[in-house]
Amino acid sequence: MICFISARGLDFTPVDDSHLPPDTPIIVVLHGLTGGSYESYVRAILSPACVPLHQGGLGYRAVVVNFRGCAGVPVTSPQLYSAGHTDDLRQALFYISHRYPGAPLLGLSFSLGANVMTRYVAEEGECSRLKSACVLGCPWNLAANASKLLATYIGRHIYSKGMGRNLVNLLKRHVGTFASDHDVAKAAAVTIALTKPTIDMFDEHFTRIGGGSSPPWPFASANDYYEYSSSHNVLNKVKIPFLAINAADDPVVQDVPMDAEGNSWVIMALTPCGGHLGWFESDEGWGQVRRWIKRPVFEWLRATGDDFVRSPPHWRPLHEEGGFLKEVGIDRLGCKELDGSDIIVGTEGEAGLLAGL
Repeated sequence: MICFISARGLDFTPVDDSHLPPDTPIIVVLHGLTGGSYESYVRAILSPACVPLHQGGLGYRAVVVNFRGCAGVPVTSPQLYSAGHTDDLRQALFYISHRYPGAPLLGLSFSLGANVMTRYVAEEGECSRLKSACVLGCPWNLAANASKLLATYIGRHIYSKGMGRNLVNLLKRHVGTFASDHDVAKAAAVTIALTKPTIDMFDEHFTRIGGGSSPPWPFASANDYYEYSSSHNVLNKVKIPFLAINAADDPVVQDVPMDAEGNSWVIMALTPCGGHLGWFESDEGWGQVRRWIKRPVFEWLRATGDDFVRSPPHWRPLHEEGGFLKEVGIDRLGCKELDGSDIIVGTEGEAGLLAGL
């Protein structure tokens, strides 16, 4: 079931959770660049994680926060999403923690979503509504990794152009929702006319303008956006158990901050192989593969969900104002469930090798 919360699609599983206690841990997921709750790398972990304990699963609830414009979520304002915009996650957590006030929330995120989640927990510090976080394939230093991606033929012409194409296709689906005289609409019109743009070209023409709320958007350049939105330089502000896993052969993320800025809350892991969100191994069947990454992720989720005892969190209280759920002290943000939009059927994303990255 997808709950439509003010332009953010929250996809809950299991749909019928009436048999679960109210304090059952909830895995809160952010997907990759143009992905959604349908992605194979998401389902590879959530499908077994939500299986009952007696069947070998964790018996948890899960919810995927689909970015605006992704996975069937419409765009209702002149803005998309980006690596540095954390308010959509923040408001989704308002709703989830209000709906399940006794449940620990465990963060799990992939690629661009990992960067958003890292920035969120760093910005919130001890006030984080997430009890723990596990981030996979985080792009960390956006400028450095964008530069290294463009430095090779495969990086530029396969990965960067592939991700740029996916972003342009997503933008084309929603460009009609922007008022034609708005700066974001003007940026979108220029961007969708680009021929085979790399991801940095997309960021230069659109993300720096329409990738978040003002302030701090718009930025003067893509590099300014990268500097603001990178997550490698905020690790010292993380105040919850935090596991980051990257692969040494990841063609998209080659610059990884293994020192974690000396933060004892943070565990950095670098696997020899795995690519970008791959981590495949042979399955029992001939020619079949499976993602081995679910094993350490399961261990982390179980340890932080069931075993880790957290001191009472410093959450700011929630209250309703004008039908919107808000956090005390942050009047600029609020969310509500939109009438008649509880369930959205049919989530479909980009096809091909770079789907959802």
